[in-house]
Amino acid sequence: MPHIPQGGTGCLTILPFPQALAQALAPGQDYDESRWLYVPNVYGEYRYILGTRGSRPLICMGINPSTAAPGALDNTLKSVERIALGNGFDSFLMFNVYAQRATDPNAMENTCNLALHRENLAAFRYLLSLSPQPAVWAAWGTVIEKRDYLARCLADEIALSREFSARWYTAGAISRRGHPHHPLYLRKDAPLDPFDPEAYCRQVLGL
Repeated sequence: MPHIPQGGTGCLTILPFPQALAQALAPGQDYDESRWLYVPNVYGEYRYILGTRGSRPLICMGINPSTAAPGALDNTLKSVERIALGNGFDSFLMFNVYAQRATDPNAMENTCNLALHRENLAAFRYLLSLSPQPAVWAAWGTVIEKRDYLARCLADEIALSREFSARWYTAGAISRRGHPHHPLYLRKDAPLDPFDPEAYCRQVLGL
């Protein structure tokens, strides 16, 4: 079933990322916590992280989460996992520019919830800290045009990645508007190519 947001996230109590992470790392989940990282650890109106554990993860950055959960990956996440493994990574970590769940990006809220964005940045900081030189796959496609605030959120995340000397990649053809390819329709053996996020922000997003 698709996920249709039950109103804006401003009416929710946003679980701070450190608290959500602690709950996700605790034993006794209804999934294998030694294999999965799922933050928050229950299905809800937002998600910070979904991925597998390993020593060499690929961080995939989309726009916003949909219905995927541990052991129940959607087609996009199945593609992400295949491409991560096919490019020599041992795990994948799905992160999104904005954390609100919505199967249809047109259903995302019209105004950025700054509290949700702040905790999402904390989640990204955590993911970047897991590797000596983190690898980030830009995979948001043209969906970034759906809301004006998405570009500003992305700019904050790119700035944070510089603190960790992250390497950025794309997979597949760049769109006519200059956006990186979405993972869903990529070949399973698609290679990762270098990507310059700062140049993208200047030349495509006008930031």
